[in-house]
Amino acid sequence: MQVKEFIEANFENMKADLRDLVSFNSVHADDEKPFGSTNRKVLDRALELMNEKGLRTENVDYYCGFGETGSGDKLIGILAHLDVVPAGEGWNTDPFVMIEKDGFVYGRGVSDDKGGTVASMYALKYLIDEKYPFKKRVRLILGCNEETGSACIAHYVEKKGQIDYGFTPDGNFPGIYAEKGMYMAQVVGHGSRIIDIKGGEASNVVCKKVNAVVPEGSFDEEKFKAFLDEHSVKYDIEHEGGVKITVYGVAAHASMPDLGVNAISHLFEALYAAGFEDSFIRWFHEHFALTVHGELAGFEAIKDKESDTSINFGVIRKEGDEIHMSLDMRFPVMTTSEKVCELMNFGDESNELRVMELVEPLYFDINTPMIKALKKAYEDVTGDKESKMEAIGGGTYAKAIHNCIAFGCEFMGEDNHIHDANECLDLENFKKQVEIYVEAIRNLNEIED
Repeated sequence: MQVKEFIEANFENMKADLRDLVSFNSVHADDEKPFGSTNRKVLDRALELMNEKGLRTENVDYYCGFGETGSGDKLIGILAHLDVVPAGEGWNTDPFVMIEKDGFVYGRGVSDDKGGTVASMYALKYLIDEKYPFKKRVRLILGCNEETGSACIAHYVEKKGQIDYGFTPDGNFPGIYAEKGMYMAQVVGHGSRIIDIKGGEASNVVCKKVNAVVPEGSFDEEKFKAFLDEHSVKYDIEHEGGVKITVYGVAAHASMPDLGVNAISHLFEALYAAGFEDSFIRWFHEHFALTVHGELAGFEAIKDKESDTSINFGVIRKEGDEIHMSLDMRFPVMTTSEKVCELMNFGDESNELRVMELVEPLYFDINTPMIKALKKAYEDVTGDKESKMEAIGGGTYAKAIHNCIAFGCEFMGEDNHIHDANECLDLENFKKQVEIYVEAIRNLNEIED
């Protein structure tokens, strides 16, 4: 049976499996180890689905699980994730009830990364059904905390070792040959006059709404409104027990903050413009303001031909007398975390930068056999030989294991609203993913060592 024929025959089942996985609100939680009870349940269900398709399955301590086929000493790994970011506000439908409309499906995770999970399952099912002569083992590894640190894959590597070739369906086609480094920190402000503040859903999402309370008479309200009006940012102001302010932004993935509008930074800059005297607001204005590429912090100096810096403030809270704000930075692929820490050395007695995590960049030569095999799969299925592989700011499982790059699931020019409300997946592209992954597995299987 040809791949296209197989996909059409199985397409309703593909959608049903995706709908099933989307129904699990698999956001990282602490109610049950290691990543929450719902992540345990979605992994159990995914292992059942893989077993039904003829894969030999194993649960690796609920950190992750895998389904395997083929034989041989070499291992091809496909790494996808079952956890999702919080749904947040602004959905037109229930984010955990997948709906189909006008050739798209909608729901949290349909693209990131449950769609890629299902597409990979069916690519393997096709090859199993066709009795493809595997020279290598192929293992679909499903993790449960990609969105909150990838400890799942670190655990997998500790227990099961590395892979020889692989991809993660968690980026863009025709493939990602480089990923920026990551600098994750908490900004802690002491002594701020802000009475209360709360905003954001996740550190790797541009903050789309922030609520704050500041003292009456502490700023020029007309100048505050004029600043936000000039930047076309919506807001609400109430006077009750202080000045209650809500600023509304636009969510986007933290790796592409210029595609969103950060409610936190616009609130702070509007307060600064309105004369709000505050050490935290002044410090923020001097080092970040509305910039998203680290221009005020000296990051233009480390920009390279592959990539630049992106900075996002995703979550902010008042905790006791301190303001705690997440800082998610993706830095250029030819830079080191040591250099970034040197540039970020501008904390002071009132404002701290507490580094939480440092991840070095990932880089592959596009002429290596693995990269060429994956690119050929994309080109042969789509006929597109013009699109180029990219360097991105997003962090994927490729950084957590050897010999792996992000490969799909988004196509060039698509916006599937990943990490935003109304996340979607084009059903024709869903079919195309399966075709590409079938070819990718075949090509990787044929690499001579």
